[in-house]
Amino acid sequence: MTAPLAPAENPSAALAAGWLAQARADPGRFSGLAALAAAAGLAPADLETLCLLHAHLGAEAFLRAARVQAACRRLQGAAGPAWAAGAACGFADPARFQAEFLEATGLSPEAYQALGGSGAFTLALPPGYRVEDALAYHGRDPLSLSERVAGTTLRKALALPDGGAVVLELAFEAGAARCRVQGSGPAPAAPAMAWLHRRAVRMLGLGSDPAPFEAFMAGHGLGPLVALRPGLRIPLTADVWESLVWAILGQQVNLAFAYTMRRRLIGLCGLAAGAGLTAHPGPAAVAALEPADLLPLQISRSKAAYLVGLARTVAAGTLALEQLPEGSAAEAAQRLAAERGIGPWTTHYVLMRGCGFGDCVPLGDAGLTLALQRQFQLDHRPTVKETAAFMAPFAPHRSLATFHLWASLKGVPA
Repeated sequence: MTAPLAPAENPSAALAAGWLAQARADPGRFSGLAALAAAAGLAPADLETLCLLHAHLGAEAFLRAARVQAACRRLQGAAGPAWAAGAACGFADPARFQAEFLEATGLSPEAYQALGGSGAFTLALPPGYRVEDALAYHGRDPLSLSERVAGTTLRKALALPDGGAVVLELAFEAGAARCRVQGSGPAPAAPAMAWLHRRAVRMLGLGSDPAPFEAFMAGHGLGPLVALRPGLRIPLTADVWESLVWAILGQQVNLAFAYTMRRRLIGLCGLAAGAGLTAHPGPAAVAALEPADLLPLQISRSKAAYLVGLARTVAAGTLALEQLPEGSAAEAAQRLAAERGIGPWTTHYVLMRGCGFGDCVPLGDAGLTLALQRQFQLDHRPTVKETAAFMAPFAPHRSLATFHLWASLKGVPA
């Protein structure tokens, strides 16, 4: 008999994160939602509520995502039939495993298992995927040092976790994104290719499904706004750290100047990747600086202190930034908000664009308040309290609702 994951009575964010992490680590323990609820010591309805609060997913979607992620871990470098990994992770039906794995990752289980050696893979894009949105977001700064868009091809410089940097090219064609590593060295090994695959999935927003939100909005007063952009997804930054740096730099300045500061930071301590591109600096590179080193870049004294301080906290492991998406959204918000320089807007921006949580509202965002003012024909920009009230009916899809409202102003926002 499976031992309970956690006590049932009003688990805290930390406690919920604990049993969510256990479920993600070994979803094959649970035959279905009833088994997961029983292991957590919860009634099925309470499990649904808790998953929405802490994972920003319904319980079924959470368990499905956990199974796919666990199957990815099993498939890396594994021999034998790919379906065996699915079975070990709780997929009783091989055909369902194939379909759900492909939908979540853009690859068949067999193709994922074969990553490595060739330096290339091809992602199957969902029907109606909005390529123009992904290109607009990642190409939003035409002078960027780390990304470049030419036609329907996106190139992104990425610093590999084990050292060095590469350029990942994503060339879009009908229904697919052909991804290949550019560089003169040998093709990255399977672990690095799996890491690059995860970056591509994040950057294209493939980890989220807009269909539930669109169905939810069908009878809403703002349904026509959503219907203008069917299939809209939220492309994420390549990693959580990159979203945090962007959010800090973007505080209380216009986009053009935020782009300039980002380019200067990348030029100062980024890693050359080839093809004229430089990878965004990781926490260790920024941690090695002093705040004074950033002042000539026209980064304010306070932002310089925030960036270097946060980089040192992340580099030391005190803030496990890249692990936040795998835990509780509530706990992640508490952890981020405890750091100097991270206020409510930055917290929820990072949760949405860096972690991929689906029910976030960057309260105080100027673009969001302007969009709400226009959509609801207000005579003023809504206050923080009013913004929260206007966005409340969109729960548990407030991230995508925010994105549609941003997009109503100028296409796809930065």
